[in-house]
Amino acid sequence: MSDTKTAPLRVLFCIGINQNFFDLPTGQGGLVWKAFSGMMDAVADTPGVRVIGDIDDDSHMVGPSDGWPWTCYILADVDTQETVKAVCNLFRTTSVGEYTLWRYAKIEARIGRALTVREDVDLGV
Repeated sequence: MSDTKTAPLRVLFCIGINQNFFDLPTGQGGLVWKAFSGMMDAVADTPGVRVIGDIDDDSHMVGPSDGWPWTCYILADVDTQETVKAVCNLFRTTSVGEYTLWRYAKIEARIGRALTVREDVDLGV
């Protein structure tokens, strides 16, 4: 029996802010920002998630994003696909007043692995 540990999933969470956020009256986006910050903390606190980093692209991409390029990204190592689903579900469960975060934003997850040379590849060294 092998004791090898399964490598974590390398996940890029792609987040888009939608038109509902931009339709809010001037000065009323703070509630969404507070909820978004809480969601980010919840991602980092989710068991099985190790956040590697994040990037916010709203300086070069202004306005709603329903797809590529996304507004922001979170790169994380995640233990299982169920945990990836739990992170995505935070958009359904994070309250923003009488709504939830997914009224103002969407999330998609790209799942892969760390970019490394596989053990079975002969590098000729």
